[in-house]
Amino acid sequence: MELPCRRLADGLELRVRARPKAARDGIDGCVADAQGEWWLAVRVTAPPDDGKANAAILRLLGKRMGVAVSRLTLLAGAAARWKRIRVEGQPDELAASLAAMAGHSQLGESKE
Repeated sequence: MELPCRRLADGLELRVRARPKAARDGIDGCVADAQGEWWLAVRVTAPPDDGKANAAILRLLGKRMGVAVSRLTLLAGAAARWKRIRVEGQPDELAASLAAMAGHSQLGESKE
């Protein structure tokens, strides 16, 4: 299984499958879509109203990856469950953090 991201020169572009209004915040590993692309499954207690769930997702990812929330940007999917999020930073360190969050035992190369 590949990591749910694309490496950039100055960070990562994460693929996230969001579940708002969950019982608790958390990362549930990875899920595949119909095309076989892997996405990080993220659940937050915040409702999807007025961007509250999006903000909660960015806070949770920032905390888990050890980066400031200001270094995360929602690129696509503001009103959808399938989101793309850019994380600024050193790509190898971010990928290692993502691999640990996603439950990967070793790093795999993701598609560019």
